[in-house]
Amino acid sequence: MRRVQRMIVEASVLLAATGFLPVVAVAADAPGFAKKPVIVEYDLDPSWPKRPDHIEPGGWVSGMAIDKEDRVWVFGRGKYPVQVYTAGGDFVRTWGKDHFKDPHHIRLDHDGNVWVADFGLHVVEKYTPEGKLLMTLGTMNEKGEDETHFYRPTDMAITPSGDIFVTDGYGNRRIVHLDRNGTFIKAWGRYGSGPGEFVLPHAIGLDSRGMLYVCDRNSGRIQLFNQDGKQIDQWSNMLMPWGISIARDDRIWVCGSSPHWWKRHGKYPEYTDQLFMRLSTDGRVQQLWVLPLGEDKNVKPGETRGVHCIVEDSRGNIYIGDIYGERAQKFVAVRERPVAASK
Repeated sequence: MRRVQRMIVEASVLLAATGFLPVVAVAADAPGFAKKPVIVEYDLDPSWPKRPDHIEPGGWVSGMAIDKEDRVWVFGRGKYPVQVYTAGGDFVRTWGKDHFKDPHHIRLDHDGNVWVADFGLHVVEKYTPEGKLLMTLGTMNEKGEDETHFYRPTDMAITPSGDIFVTDGYGNRRIVHLDRNGTFIKAWGRYGSGPGEFVLPHAIGLDSRGMLYVCDRNSGRIQLFNQDGKQIDQWSNMLMPWGISIARDDRIWVCGSSPHWWKRHGKYPEYTDQLFMRLSTDGRVQQLWVLPLGEDKNVKPGETRGVHCIVEDSRGNIYIGDIYGERAQKFVAVRERPVAASK
């Protein structure tokens, strides 16, 4: 019997070598999986966030930020537009009720101040962590394309020295540079698909070198600029980038869907997937995770419909905000295979 088994194995190996059969692991010490996991997987944490009873669910979640204590700042539509939770899901605070019209992205600067973009009000605003307004950039409820107006701005990046870069976004298709006091310095960009042009500058990130990463969402590319406005690089055909955040060690996280024409055959395409990925500063993909696509208006926990923003905490867990799924979700990084319980 053993001789027959050996002959079968030898014949299989020979056929595989000639291309007729796939090579399969047959030895007991060489199973078809890694001894130690080489892929980071993500599981939904269904208990996050632990929303208080008075905080009603619903409304798009368009912006997220994370502070030095791993508290997650959630920004979106609804009665309570700014909400803060710990990594464990405990509620910290909320503010901004009845103030915002079309909340978009939210950022924290190096001093812990909170910056928000509201494209419906045509402004970018700076707040204390407790919600006290410190500065308004742009002119409230007035659109324009000059030194004191935005036209539906989408996001902002703040340097350690306090300079502000705004993606002025849905209307003007430009980047606006202001100093720490909000004084206009310069602007660059216009509508187009060429280098330094934008179809929709939707989100912006800043790395430790001072490089600016602009998610030009509807053209399916990320453009890199120095702070003088010179394009340094362009990454295309990876995804439709909706949101970006740059974590410790310049870990660049982006979220969106697979690349596609924004409009084709006279209509906008339906989503086929949702994903997030981690990039290095030279554009190499380091991680990729595809999320289940939920049915429109019936998105279940763990599923997504319009992933708009993303942050990573110090333990490598990922938090995403979904505009069409109208929720914030936490995905826990799984790096080790569970050990089976002994019988």
